[in-house]
Amino acid sequence: MAIRGELYTNQVKVDKRSYFFNVKENRNGDVFLQVVESKGGEDERHAIVIFADEMQQFLSGMEDSLKFIEKNRKENAKAKAEKKAAKEAKYSASANKDSAPAKKTVYRRKGESRLVAEKRAERQLDGVKRTGKVHVISKRKANEE
Repeated sequence: MAIRGELYTNQVKVDKRSYFFNVKENRNGDVFLQVVESKGGEDERHAIVIFADEMQQFLSGMEDSLKFIEKNRKENAKAKAEKKAAKEAKYSASANKDSAPAKKTVYRRKGESRLVAEKRAERQLDGVKRTGKVHVISKRKANEE
């Protein structure tokens, strides 16, 4: 038997953490697995112990947890892709040059007639930016003509 009852040790390094899987034997001859997590060297360590007779239940719980994590990850990825596709479909239809321009809702200002409000809305859709003295025609509208 090795130092402190160690029979086998395996180390896995992930980023700033290290995981040690130690198979040990105590004074009574009981074999157990000790899983140690070490963060940033030897400063912070956490350990759990799983005895040989409890190993199957532990592994079953671990497998169930891993299956749930994988299923949840796939569902989240699918939902994210659907949301992205819906967003692209929504905005690509209005950005498409072949499609008709989206109709804007016309709101009337206080005391303004419906006819005046419609003319104001038409001016907003014609692609001319009215800044006061100089009217700037948008490049998109100029390219279409």
